[in-house]
Amino acid sequence: MGARRSLGRRFRWLWTAYVVSTFGTWLAFDAFPMIAVLVLHAGPTEVATLAAAGLAVGAVVAVPLGPWVEFRRKRPVMIATDLTRFAALASIPAAFALGGLSFAQLLVVSVAVSAADITFRAASGAHLKALVRPEDLLVANGRFESTTWTASMLGPPLGGAVIGLFGPVLTVAADAVSYLLSAAGIRAIGGKEPRPVRTGPPSRIRGGDLLEGWRYILTHPSLRSLFLNTILVNGLIMAVSPLLAVLMLGRLGFAPWQYGLAFAVPCVGGLVGSRLARRLVARYGQRKVMLTAGTLRACWSLGLACIGPGVAGLVLVMAVELGLITCAAVFNPVSVTYRLESTPADRITRTLSAWSVTSKATTAAMTALWGLLAAVTGLRTAIAVAGLLLLATPFLLLRPGRAGASEIPSGTAPQGATAS
Repeated sequence: MGARRSLGRRFRWLWTAYVVSTFGTWLAFDAFPMIAVLVLHAGPTEVATLAAAGLAVGAVVAVPLGPWVEFRRKRPVMIATDLTRFAALASIPAAFALGGLSFAQLLVVSVAVSAADITFRAASGAHLKALVRPEDLLVANGRFESTTWTASMLGPPLGGAVIGLFGPVLTVAADAVSYLLSAAGIRAIGGKEPRPVRTGPPSRIRGGDLLEGWRYILTHPSLRSLFLNTILVNGLIMAVSPLLAVLMLGRLGFAPWQYGLAFAVPCVGGLVGSRLARRLVARYGQRKVMLTAGTLRACWSLGLACIGPGVAGLVLVMAVELGLITCAAVFNPVSVTYRLESTPADRITRTLSAWSVTSKATTAAMTALWGLLAAVTGLRTAIAVAGLLLLATPFLLLRPGRAGASEIPSGTAPQGATAS
């Protein structure tokens, strides 16, 4: 077991900033759709547009930011994106108080926050790699992962209570403040951050720089397989989320608090999985843990097509989500650590940016596609199709196990935990 490993004061400030902003985000979970429906009286089409456009357009806006950030100090970029998210989100309660809130403003803010999210993730990944020792990367990522699942377990129920008492706009204000506090935490990290040196032609961003992240991922056998697996798994899981809401809250008649409980309680598995990741890697090796956890996380979602009404249905959802989340919480830190280890310092921001851009765009496209599929085939059939496709995704991870075995030697895996 051993004592809890200390990663130093500077990491503690980074982690504190992450804790604050993550809890703010989950407190305001689904606040935008609620504002659109409850305040602006938007219809289903507008709400779907808000969700998809924020992801898709935000991803497009973020494409040139990856190369731009690559050769700049990362902490100022992280602070700037936090302040951007603060300003964008704070404009919503301000406009609401003045009676000028509009659907167009929600759309613009959604795009701005999405683009800032991608840029922040890319910069923070590169900064983390420089901030902690290589052998501590898994520990650091594990702490981020456990924070994410704790926030996802506590934030939505608390946010729901706040929304019930004061309306959804207040949770957006709290989310905005969390980014302001996050910027202060990152500023408190202190120390000198050297400016990255560009090895190629300097100054302006070239056209090839925009594609460098994707080029590196797709020419790296193990990263390519991990990339395709992660993008598809995340997209398929998120694509059925709106369908589950319609099925449970509409067809099956679950109360909103039951729906929230069904997805909050299983987040305990996230805490368990994130704490197990380091020990499993130490015992079995990085590659074997990635393959096993990545395979197991694909085996649960098909059960969601069998949900029935009443207590039995609620228990089934919780059991499926608990299994899925626990496996994902083991896989995420290990895969994120491997991704950081496998990417050179002068390409890491572009690579992480390309990864996030693709993930958000794919999720938006698959969410829209599964909405159409459900309209044609029915909710349960669409959910079952996603579950069946998920069962095929582990085959993408088999390539690193064969072609990439020399790149992920099981005996040299760092002994830590992860982030996502």
